[in-house]
Amino acid sequence: MLRGPRLDSSGTLHHVIIRGIEKREIVADDKDRGIFVSGMGSVVVEVWGIWLVGFFCLCRLNLVLY
Repeated sequence: MLRGPRLDSSGTLHHVIIRGIEKREIVADDKDRGIFVSGMGSVVVEVWGIWLVGFFCLCRLNLVLY
């Protein structure tokens, strides 16, 4: 079943899932995990879980129109 088009307006929330290719680690340790999350800046609203092989979060889209 096809989904509808993604809503790309400012303030839209997106559920994001990131997984390592072939179950490889995406972070090495707790320090690396902290760097990974802090690099997301103000985009990430809530982090549900970050493991060595995956990441689940809720992101808010902040569009800047020029």
